[in-house]
Amino acid sequence: MKEVKPPKRPLIFYYCVVMLILLLFNFLAMPWMAKQQVQEVDYSTFMDMAENHELGQVEVQEEENQIVFTNKDNTAVYSTGMMPDPNLTQMLKDSGAKFNGEVIQQTDPILSFLLTWILPIVIFIALGQYLSKRMMKNMGGPNAMMFGKSNAKMYVKSSEGIKFSDVAGEDEAKDNLKEIVEYLHDPSKYREIGATMPKGVLLVGPPGTGKTMLAKAVAGEANVPFFSMSGSEFVEMFVGMGASKVRDLFKQAKEKAPCIVFIDEIDAIGQKRNSGAYGGNDEREQTLNQLLTEMDGFEENTGVIILAATNRPESLDPALTRPGRFDRRVPVELPDLQGREDILKVHAKKIKVAEDVDWNKIARMASGASGAELANIVNEAALRAVRDGRRFATEADLEESIEVVIAGYQKKNAILTDEEKKVVSYHEIGHALVAAKQTNSAPVQKITIIPRTSGALGYTMQVDEGNHYLMSQAELENKIATLTGGRAAEELVFHSASTGASNDIEQATKLARAMITRYGMSPDFDMVALETVQNQYLGGDTSLACSAETAAKIDQQVVELVKRQHEKADKILSENREKLDELAKYLYEKETITGDEFMEILNK
Repeated sequence: MKEVKPPKRPLIFYYCVVMLILLLFNFLAMPWMAKQQVQEVDYSTFMDMAENHELGQVEVQEEENQIVFTNKDNTAVYSTGMMPDPNLTQMLKDSGAKFNGEVIQQTDPILSFLLTWILPIVIFIALGQYLSKRMMKNMGGPNAMMFGKSNAKMYVKSSEGIKFSDVAGEDEAKDNLKEIVEYLHDPSKYREIGATMPKGVLLVGPPGTGKTMLAKAVAGEANVPFFSMSGSEFVEMFVGMGASKVRDLFKQAKEKAPCIVFIDEIDAIGQKRNSGAYGGNDEREQTLNQLLTEMDGFEENTGVIILAATNRPESLDPALTRPGRFDRRVPVELPDLQGREDILKVHAKKIKVAEDVDWNKIARMASGASGAELANIVNEAALRAVRDGRRFATEADLEESIEVVIAGYQKKNAILTDEEKKVVSYHEIGHALVAAKQTNSAPVQKITIIPRTSGALGYTMQVDEGNHYLMSQAELENKIATLTGGRAAEELVFHSASTGASNDIEQATKLARAMITRYGMSPDFDMVALETVQNQYLGGDTSLACSAETAAKIDQQVVELVKRQHEKADKILSENREKLDELAKYLYEKETITGDEFMEILNK
């Protein structure tokens, strides 16, 4: 996409203004000032001063038909008209004055033009620029005086414009948006049947899923102007500026119709209005009211489509999301297995990569990753290949880059003691062994005890075989048991606990609480929601919606659930103590083992 900036006045305009000022100054002001310094006298006065030897310097200007002269002290300048006097030269000689006729000097026209015109213009412009920058700096930046002007960036389609083919993994979202592209291409077939296109399309989803890229792809496919602006750019210091910017933005859009207006992070101005302590007359609400008015005031089939993106749809005002404003809501979720594979292949086209890469395996390893994270994984693989002195990225580079995104870089200066390495080895093998002995657990892909920059002293990577949309109660319990497997191994072998299980404890507790409060997997509470989730696309903050007595019961059941799974993990490890010792010793020596190596030792 190529940005098109709003037209500015050409530089020649300012040059013309300056030249006009100089002309007026040279032809009006300068002669007037010079005339005020010369005193006009009659010819007889000139003759008397010559006879009395009172003349200083005399200049006979025949072309001007005048004589300019000074007194003896050169303190005053006089002028008089010329007379037909043949004795003028002799009279001036007798008076002792210095006299000469008008000498016409041939000056360099280029030098004269530079000194008379160019140099003053340069000085004038430089001084103006300096004063302008100083003024803008003191007033808060270059946009301080642009009252009510929208600073939306306008793009037009270029030869390298983003198309739907550049956006992978979001087939459902693309299908919804293709209708808009068709309408912008040929609105007549929709008018014939009487259908109207949605005035607004709201893209919702987690960060990094490609909402902004989808909006640009719509503009690239439709070959129409594309106005882009962030929601936070409408909020200004002065009251009324946000509303004025909204008016200006939609005015520009109507002039360029058919076009697309994209407002990123619309929740900055579209939050629910309330009558709180500060009332409902703040700047943000005025901006929202103006946006509502502009969207509702569109004439039918104007060809202006509004796209907006947010990852907090629950915080938007209901008046903004009602039919007639944002008619269509397009979810842009995290990609599934096939989507991740397609995204990886799209980004892999930008780098040199080996031909034997198993993209399905890489996609399975990157479970839960967004489009932005997958792009980062591919880029990290390319950087790793460069560091190792190779000309292309391999499958090993991609696997390592996934580990970098998940757990951070390897800490090469972190040296564990032998005792710590043993503890970490047993801890990680405990996770893997409990997972492998449970039927519904994902297979182990990799186990390592190399410390990472995220703080992890080691980790066990499990990979699902395919898409996993639902999880049963048994699967969730197995997952909790796997999380407790590390601590169980430490207790079984060393008869003590370490701080290495802190993250495991947090995840197990969170999962157990969700089973009881949100998933209805407790016989005591049945299908009663005891917890609400807010900001589901931004981590999912939870809050209890029950009494204190119920909260105490929930805590008790969470403890009991985690404890049961902890005992289950301890039982599995006790029954397979020999394999636990063998695998831990092997991991201690190798520091990193693959899932195949693990299963080979386990099954022999």
